[in-house]
Amino acid sequence: MTSIVQISDTHFGTEEAAVVQAMEDHVREHGADLLIFSGDITQRAKAGQFADAQAFVQRLHGHGIPETLVIPGNHDIPLYNVFARFLMPYRNYRRHFGEDLEPTFENDEVLVMGLNTTHPRRHKDGLVTDEQVQAVTRRLKQSDPNKVRIVVAHQPFGAMVLSDLSNLQHNADAALHRWADEGLDLVMGGHIHLPYVLPLSKQYTALSREIWMVQAGTTLSSRVRGTSPNSFNRMKLHPGADKKVCVERWDLLDDQFVLGSHFNLHW
Repeated sequence: MTSIVQISDTHFGTEEAAVVQAMEDHVREHGADLLIFSGDITQRAKAGQFADAQAFVQRLHGHGIPETLVIPGNHDIPLYNVFARFLMPYRNYRRHFGEDLEPTFENDEVLVMGLNTTHPRRHKDGLVTDEQVQAVTRRLKQSDPNKVRIVVAHQPFGAMVLSDLSNLQHNADAALHRWADEGLDLVMGGHIHLPYVLPLSKQYTALSREIWMVQAGTTLSSRVRGTSPNSFNRMKLHPGADKKVCVERWDLLDDQFVLGSHFNLHW
């Protein structure tokens, strides 16, 4: 069984020290096989903010998560430095988290494909390009259908509340229909600071099979949404012909993360 911790929207520069410590304490106690970091690592894409985030991830490695998959969010592109935004938008990201903006992770039980859905010409909206749709489709065709197969992108593919419809990925409909045909199981993301688990067939009724969406809240930042506390997701994957995934949401309560809810996903 592969275990995954998903964090998102840490917005380093607005992180709360007590929450950082609570996250490290959790990982020290529970560990995991893979850390998924689904974007908005920093608040303003500054070198110092990326350095703090990199140091945090390195501490999580030391506490018991050996592998990491990180993608950028819209906040990880400079906003006010127009020169940097358009000529070297990912410079600070790459210095601290590597050249690959679309990393993958694969073992005997899971395939995780990261997508960069940001662009310096878009302030916050996400877009899945036709080239990305085709690349994921090819990878799915080549992969073992018994593995749990996941796409990670910063902006969401489905909305829980009407006000978030404007935050959905552009080209999501075409992407999801292609990927469902090839057996994609999950899409994961952040961006809206609202955690939830959603069967996407409720919104995209013509999907050929279910794709579940797992959204993370803001893990460390003071920029929480409404009454949603800081949180992260922990996933336990059970691959095979009768694959199952357990998704746990851990919420901050009294300066420690406690189990808030869990969902059992199946296909």
